[in-house]
Order: sequence, then C-alpha cells, then structure tokens
Amino acid sequence: MAFTAADVKNLRERTGAGMMDCQKALKEANGDMEAAVDALRAKGLAAAAKKSSRTAAEGLVGLAIAGTKGIAVEVNSETDFVAKNDQFQDFVRKTTEVALNGDVVEVEALKAAAYPDGGTVGEKLTSNVATIGENQQIRRIKAVSVSEGVVVAYMHNAAAPNLGKIGVLVALEGNAPADVLEPLGKQIGMHIAAAFPLALSADDLDSALIERERKIAAEKAAESGKPEAVQAKMIDGAVAKYAKENALLSQLFVMDGKTPVSDVVAAAAKEAGATIKLVDYVRFQLGEGIEKEETDFAAEVAAAAGLK
Repeated sequence: MAFTAADVKNLRERTGAGMMDCQKALKEANGDMEAAVDALRAKGLAAAAKKSSRTAAEGLVGLAIAGTKGIAVEVNSETDFVAKNDQFQDFVRKTTEVALNGDVVEVEALKAAAYPDGGTVGEKLTSNVATIGENQQIRRIKAVSVSEGVVVAYMHNAAAPNLGKIGVLVALEGNAPADVLEPLGKQIGMHIAAAFPLALSADDLDSALIERERKIAAEKAAESGKPEAVQAKMIDGAVAKYAKENALLSQLFVMDGKTPVSDVVAAAAKEAGATIKLVDYVRFQLGEGIEKEETDFAAEVAAAAGLK
C-alpha cells in the first residue's frame, strides 16, 4: 500500500514522532496508518495513544438541554468562515433543538424532521448549501438523560451560547439540589473537554482498544528480555494503566491532578448529604476523526522525504 506526504504529516500529528521515523514506520507498514501508529508506540517513539484532534473539518457542535435530558449535534462545513456565519449558526442551533424536542438520535431521522421555518431539516440544509455556497453535513448526534438529577452542558471555545468546537454533556443522577449538581457538572464537563476520556468506566472501554494496547505492551515487554513471568506482569500493568487513564471515572481530576473523578463525585454527595452518580457523558469535538486534507506543510514534507 503506497503512502503520501500527507500521510507522513498525519502520522506526525497523531504520534508526535519525527518525520523520518514516521516515514520509516509507514514504509515498514506498507502504508497502513494504524499499523504505523502501533509500531511507533511499541518503539516508544509516539507521544500518545490518542488520535490528534487537529483536523481540517470545520463547522459547529450544538448542545441543547430540556429538564433531565440533553443532546449534542455536530454539523460540519468546509471552512471556519462559514461556522461564523449567522445563518449557519442559526441552523445548527435550531437543528439541535429539533433533535432534542423530537427525541431524534439518528442523522437521517433528523434530516427528515420538520424544521421550525418550514420544510424539513434536510431541505433547509440543502438550501443553506445553495445560498452559502459551501458543502455542509450533519455528521452525528448523541443524547443523554437521567430519571432524577441534571444534565449539564459545557462548551469549550464557544462561538455563541451552546455552539462551539468542543461540546460536553454530563449526566448526573441523584437527589442532590440543583445548586450542587450544576457546578459539579460544569467542573466535570471542563475535565472531560480537557482529558478526552474514551469511556465512562474501564469496563466500558472498547475491547478492541484493550486488545490493541495489550499487543503493544507485549511487544515492548518482549524487547525488555526479562523472564516471561515478569513480562506478563508488565503487560497487565500497562493495560491497567491505559484503562485507568482513559476511563472517565478513574481519570485524575484536572482541577487538582490527584483525585479520581469518581472520588470527586462521592465527596460532593457526602458534603451535600445526598446521592449523586455520574451515569453518562457526551464529548463531541469538531471534526474529530475526519481525515485531513494535504496542506503546504505536506508539500514541504514531500520535498524533504523525496515523496510525491
């Protein structure tokens, strides 16, 4: 499988490894991006396991809350200029409200839903593309709810109220008063935006991700040359560390850098003399996971690495 200068750039941004190391890894992996990431991490050359959030996709994430439920919707555009457009912002805001009020959690169903100004959401989207002159897409939706408690919204890098680049919803179940739950939810939302958890708890982590970490840890352990029994402990320890660092409840709270999020929630419940449980969350980062387009930097990489 061939690879391009843009692939080298993408691998550099995802791993933090040097250009020549990225080029070599892609060559050895026959252009397979994920295999190259794993190879760099196994060699200790990658800075982190998480994918880079710096993507070419623009647009807005919208958040909406009503009572004990909330919803997040991501709508993409081609440029940040359009994301600042009042017409586009109005569309994202109203579309998010349509999804919330209609309990719509599928993109196609949302497109078919009635739009407040007439017609359907899909028809309004098509009209916007024609009038604004740039492609736009509703990319994804996720909802959370509680039977008792609150859903709290937090928007990082807000372009307007409940519109921005990183949208977070925090679902807190319990009988504590709102003046306790709301600020707690806001702080946890800020943590989620910064810490990028991959699941609520270690048990909720994707088994494929755990298996991938185990494979990488096994390669590192094998290179150590230590006895098999020691290697097994190294592998188990590495996987446990990965799970702890990527599950929300076990992550260290960014506000103090030492207290697990689960303990933060428990302490708030104890102080309030009430029950509080963090049961769900949403974290939408604009453009997350969308392939980036080649830039001038990629051309520079091509020249330096002799790639076309």
